[in-house]
Amino acid sequence: MDRMTKGKNSNDRNDWRFMGQDKYLLGVALQYVPYARMSKEWSHDHCVFCSDRFSEYDGDLHEGYCTMDKKHWICEKCFNDFKDLFKW
Repeated sequence: MDRMTKGKNSNDRNDWRFMGQDKYLLGVALQYVPYARMSKEWSHDHCVFCSDRFSEYDGDLHEGYCTMDKKHWICEKCFNDFKDLFKW
């Protein structure tokens, strides 16, 4: 299986995107919000699973799930793929 098709099951700990994020994301409260950079020096963030880019620029993701402190961002696809495993 290649890295793009692997991990269709949200409970798959062998998914290429799973890299121990459960240490800081298991059961945490998330919010679905538009992306806004935290400061002028901070231009973007990445999905903590697939590394897709969140920013205010064309071609990037403009909204998604994040922790309440907006420290960790998760794209909609990865949220849906991992929501059962991470108990969101």
